[in-house]
Amino acid sequence: MSAPVRLGIVMDPIGDIKPAKDSSLAMLLAAQRGGAELHYLELRHLWLRDGVAYGLAHRLTVRDSASDWYTLGAGVATPLGTLDVLLMRKDPPFDTEYIYSTYILDRAEVAGTLVINRPQGLRDMNEKVYTAWFPECCAPTLITRSIEDMRAFVREHGKVVAKPLHGMGGRSIFVVEEGDKNENVVFETLTEYGERFAIVQRYLPEIVTTGDSRVILVDGEPVPYALARIPSASDHRGNLAAGATGVGRPLNDRDRWLAAVIGPRLRERGMLFVGLDVIGGFVTEINVTSPTGIRELDKQFGLDIGGQVYASISRRLAERGARRG
Repeated sequence: MSAPVRLGIVMDPIGDIKPAKDSSLAMLLAAQRGGAELHYLELRHLWLRDGVAYGLAHRLTVRDSASDWYTLGAGVATPLGTLDVLLMRKDPPFDTEYIYSTYILDRAEVAGTLVINRPQGLRDMNEKVYTAWFPECCAPTLITRSIEDMRAFVREHGKVVAKPLHGMGGRSIFVVEEGDKNENVVFETLTEYGERFAIVQRYLPEIVTTGDSRVILVDGEPVPYALARIPSASDHRGNLAAGATGVGRPLNDRDRWLAAVIGPRLRERGMLFVGLDVIGGFVTEINVTSPTGIRELDKQFGLDIGGQVYASISRRLAERGARRG
């Protein structure tokens, strides 16, 4: 009988999650059903010593419960290279501390651990900037420090969405129309008076009617349903964390085309679980850090996306074992 897969996860405090909506929990439940031995870590539990990546790993048991969803064992200093697979599921902000953690995960990867998503990809693929690699899939987009260039972009398009490059969950997202007296203060705030890069995109009015759809890619292939996040009547943001309502829908031809263009490139670079944010047929973000949407789609359509993720992980582990053999 083969030894169980030793699966670690780096995430935000598990006691603070919303279990009914948490995609990391869905992945852990699927891995546990598949016989994996679970190990829990937070960013503060990671360190490097003489080039070796370590973590204070806690044995973890999970349950599909709204009130009692986990049990943690005592932390044990563990070389991360002894884990078979390590899921990096820490939420943004994508700051210097996040980047430092990917260096530690790089060393775990060198030691033989399958790290999902790959640390180099996490560093290279800023969720907003990486859309520039697929301009044919995106609405007009400007990334700049220049407040004057942002103002010109507003004049060109009439109405835009402006946001920082490092946030998540709808934080600091602004809609600016031509003639808006708050235009300068919005751009000054986002760029810190021209000292930081920010992103401006043409406003897509479909956000109001069809929402901001999350298309999930598992190992480059799309899940057959998207989660359309419809803003509330009092907000413009299609983020569940900002009060949007999640409504599942089948993928359309445009969704499948976007996935066919972007998915293979992500798979080649080791990005196994990715969320494309799509408004009006255009990709606005490529989420590689900790995309969500599993639980809502599973519930609405009887899916097991966490199981798909774990099956893909198992295939990759088997391929690595075959090559080593």
